[in-house]
Amino acid sequence: MFKSILPFFLFCFQLTYGQIEEVRRITQTLCSPAFHGRGYVNKGDSIAAEFIVSEFKKIGLKPLKKSYFQSFSLDVNTFPDQMSIEMGKKSLIPGVHYLVDPASASCNMVLKPKRISVATALDESKLTQELMDLVKEGKYNSVAFDFANLSPDKLKKLAGLTETIAGILPVIEVMDRKFTWSVASEQLKFPLIQIQSNIFNFDQEVPVNIDAKLIQNYSSRNVFGYLPGKKKCGKTIVYSAHYDHLGRMGTETYFPGGNDNASGTAMLISMAKYFKENPVDYNILFIAFAGEEAGLVGSHYFVEHPLIKLDKIAFLLNLDIMGSGEEGITVVNATLFEKEFKELQKINEEKQLLTVVKARGPAANSDHYWFTQKGVPAFFIYTMGPNKNYHDVYDTYENLSFVEYTDITSLLVEFTKRLGK
Repeated sequence: MFKSILPFFLFCFQLTYGQIEEVRRITQTLCSPAFHGRGYVNKGDSIAAEFIVSEFKKIGLKPLKKSYFQSFSLDVNTFPDQMSIEMGKKSLIPGVHYLVDPASASCNMVLKPKRISVATALDESKLTQELMDLVKEGKYNSVAFDFANLSPDKLKKLAGLTETIAGILPVIEVMDRKFTWSVASEQLKFPLIQIQSNIFNFDQEVPVNIDAKLIQNYSSRNVFGYLPGKKKCGKTIVYSAHYDHLGRMGTETYFPGGNDNASGTAMLISMAKYFKENPVDYNILFIAFAGEEAGLVGSHYFVEHPLIKLDKIAFLLNLDIMGSGEEGITVVNATLFEKEFKELQKINEEKQLLTVVKARGPAANSDHYWFTQKGVPAFFIYTMGPNKNYHDVYDTYENLSFVEYTDITSLLVEFTKRLGK
């Protein structure tokens, strides 16, 4: 019994005291201001791509098809310069007091918003009349929707309304829920702004200065590191993680993306280092995808322009949100690939690693999705824990616990070894 446990204990020791410090270094670097939130302002994504390649080269991974990169293009709305909103004499802080919608247009004016109630917003005829009266009166140049204290059901009914109105005039959403930002590939005609209700005054004018720039055919890159098997093998196991995040909202505010997904990118690199030092018989391809936050663009491009035959991929393990794990992990596609999922659970029970390995069905919520659509068996794995910072300015390196990092990597290593048998 002791002999069977000893190798696993030594492996865990190696990860804990060797790779975990590297994982922290990589995550902290990817979250730093110099990477601009790994988005599309100041080419933050390109800076991150070059950093990942340098890590792959340091490990000794080979390029794929003579290159570490695969270029593709996308349209993206960005906020590269001015970003200021005032309420009274107070300058509001982006990401804390307000957000601009990712599709928001530029704006340099003093907004004089007319207050629109929830009842009016839910009544199409009343809302139409309010907007017509607003134009006739000439007293207001924008609208402010009072969305504070709304139930999830009412919010769902109002989904898309403000985007439609922002095609006519500037819109403010007054809200009391957590801010969550994203990336848009289009730009509205007018600005759409969310402001927290505890800072907003419906009776005050709102000076706004927003610089928005829609970039068409922005060039981004997937990053590859290839590790041939010890023996010639026709099958490949793929590890993937997206390295991009949301970027900047003006010159002062950026979204670090610590959990999502600097942590997963760091784990990708740590797995590459482990398998380079502990080679297996089959090939392993490590892919850091770009454009995930913009709509799974990079992974979609790859499956449409694959650099290896998709039917040669034995399994894909997609890593996203890897910075916690106190409450276990969730496995997307578990119901599609029950045999492999049961094996994952079996390993977890044998080694007594995580509190739970939870099953979830198919979902188009990360880069595994396009592979599944093409018939490639794949899991998307993410951690669960008390850290709920997601797509906000608080998703920082400092807020990551890494408490289950070793157990997760131990689980993945053993699972990968059994896949190859």
